[in-house]
Amino acid sequence: MKPNDVVIIGGGPAGYVAAIRVSQLGGKAILIEKDSLGGTCLNRGCIPTKALLHSVGILEAVRKANDYGVTVGEIVVDFVKMMNRKDRIVNTMVKNIGSLMKSNAVDVINGQAEVISPTEVAVDHGQRESVKCDRIILAPGSVPSSVPIPGVEGSGVITSNEALQLSKVPQSLLIIGGGVIGVEFATIFAKLGTKVTIVEMLPQIIPTEDPELAGALKRILERSRIKIFTGTQVTRIEDDSEGNKLISVTNGEAEEVLMAELVLVAVGRKPNIEGLGLESVGIKTERGKILVNDRMETNVPGIYAAGDAIGGVLLAHVASAEGEVAAENALGKDSVMDYTVVPHCIYTAPEVASIGLTENQAREKGIDFKVGNFPFAANPKAMIIGQRDGFVKIVSDAGSGDILGIHIFGHQATELIAEAAVALKLKASVADVAATIHAHPSLSETVREAVLDAQGIPIHMPKRP
Repeated sequence: MKPNDVVIIGGGPAGYVAAIRVSQLGGKAILIEKDSLGGTCLNRGCIPTKALLHSVGILEAVRKANDYGVTVGEIVVDFVKMMNRKDRIVNTMVKNIGSLMKSNAVDVINGQAEVISPTEVAVDHGQRESVKCDRIILAPGSVPSSVPIPGVEGSGVITSNEALQLSKVPQSLLIIGGGVIGVEFATIFAKLGTKVTIVEMLPQIIPTEDPELAGALKRILERSRIKIFTGTQVTRIEDDSEGNKLISVTNGEAEEVLMAELVLVAVGRKPNIEGLGLESVGIKTERGKILVNDRMETNVPGIYAAGDAIGGVLLAHVASAEGEVAAENALGKDSVMDYTVVPHCIYTAPEVASIGLTENQAREKGIDFKVGNFPFAANPKAMIIGQRDGFVKIVSDAGSGDILGIHIFGHQATELIAEAAVALKLKASVADVAATIHAHPSLSETVREAVLDAQGIPIHMPKRP
C-alpha cells in the first residue's frame, strides 16, 4: 500500500467525487459501495425524479400544443415506458461513473464497510476482507426519514424509494411533507391524473424558502388541483374495507379524515451511519449525524466525512463539494468548506431556485436591505415559450448595493440560479449585474431587470411610486 492510500466508504456524490479528487492529487483511492455507484441521488433521488418530471413536462407541453398552432391526436400516457426511460437513464449514468472510476484508477469494492481503526476498514461481500489505508473518508449517504404515526408501517404507505418503482399511476395519493421531495412528487403524479393531497405540519410548504416563493408555488399547485393542508399533522393511518388508506389529520383545532389509495412519506432524509462501526473507533456523532469541522475532519485524526451523513445541507452538489474538500485535506492540502453560496433548487413546474439570504433572514440579521422584483410575465422570452408564471426577487444591501440573496420562481429557475451563484461568490453588487449585458430575448434578462428594480431604475416595467 502506498502512504497516500485513501479508503472512501460510499459511492454517492460525495464519495465518488472524493475518490476522483484523491486520484487527481496523486493518491490511491479505494471506494467501497454496498449498492450501486451514484448513491441515493443517482439511483433513488435527483436523477430518476427529474427524469419523470421531464416526462410529465413533455406531457403538459403536448396538452397545450394547440395554443402554439400545433394540432395533435389522442394523448396516451404509457407509465411503464416512462418508468423504463427513467431506469435507462439511471443505468447509463451508473455505468458512466464506473467508467470514471476506471479512468481515474479507483479500485471499487462492492460490500458493507465497517471501520476497524483509522487505518483499517473491513468489507463484507460474502466473505470478510480487511483493507489497510492511510486515510478514511466516510460518505455513506442517507435514507428516507420516517414519522412516529400509528399505521405508518402498514401496506400502502411508501417512501420516495418505492414511489420510483410503482408499476401504475395511483388514483389518489396523500403526501406527508410539503418539502422538496413532497412537492416534486406531487407535481409528477398530479400531471399524470392522480388526485394528490399534501399535508405539511409547518405554516408553509417548502418551509426553508422565501415565503413569497412558497406562496406562489402553493397557488400553482392548487391550480393543478392539488389539495394542500399547512399547519396540519397526520395523527393516524388506517385501512378501510376496500383497501384504501384513511388518514386522520388535525390542525390543532379540528380533525378530519382523508382518503387515498397510497400514502407517501416525504419528510426528508436522515444520515445512514448504522453498521459502520463509528462507536468502536470513537467517532463523535450528534442526533445521528457525524460531526466534522469545516475541513471535513472528524474528531478522530485521519478520518473525514462528507455528504448527507454529516447532516447540514442535504444536497448532492453540496455533498460533492464536501467530498472534494475532504479528499484535498486527506492528501495534505488546506481546504475549507464554504457554505455561504449554495443554490437550492426545486424542480416543480414552474421551478424554484434560491441562493443567499431571504428578506426575513436579512431582517433577523439587522441588515438594512432593498428588494427588487421582476415578473416573468413582462419578459419577452417567457411570453414566447408560454411560461409567464413567476418572478425574480433580489435582496441587496441598502448601503453598498451588495447582493445578499436571489430567489427565482419560474421556468428554468434552476438554470438561472447559476448566474446568481457566481454573483454572490464574487460579491457582486446590483450595479455589477446591471452593468452586464444580458442576451435578448432570454429568460436571464429577468435577473438584470430585478437588480434594476432594486436600484429604483426599472426599464421594462413601471417605476414604483
